[in-house]
Amino acid sequence: MTGRLETIDGRPALRFERRLGHSVERVWRAVSEPAELERWFVATVQWIPAAGETWEAYGQRGELTVVEPPHRLEWTWGDENYAFELRPDGEGCVLVFTHVFADRSLGAQHAAGWEAYLNRLEAHLGGGYLSEEDAHDVVPELRARYEERFAGAS
Repeated sequence: MTGRLETIDGRPALRFERRLGHSVERVWRAVSEPAELERWFVATVQWIPAAGETWEAYGQRGELTVVEPPHRLEWTWGDENYAFELRPDGEGCVLVFTHVFADRSLGAQHAAGWEAYLNRLEAHLGGGYLSEEDAHDVVPELRARYEERFAGAS
């Protein structure tokens, strides 16, 4: 899976789409339950989850804005927007992850980082564990590729 740089509501956005060999319900638990998120996600979050719920991580406030189990989870964190969308696909599902941010010049950096975290998610779903350090070994190479892909993107 590679990220695409798009524009949503006039702001730069990354969109990742990945087919996973796990049910929507299994992936929903991995993207919504704090104990599962701790195994792969960028931040520890303590939520139920419920729309309107807030938390703080890395000095920024987050708020869940849409919770539609087991298909859609949206939140803000700082001034950025995020979403997980899940849809069935045969024996597995398709995960669509979207990140809307402010500074288009950070697109390649964000894309490389999210690809590393989504690789951690896949390892977790497969019953393994990919450390943050090991997942980030490929970030410089991924960032260079994304910089090339996104050059001139508007």
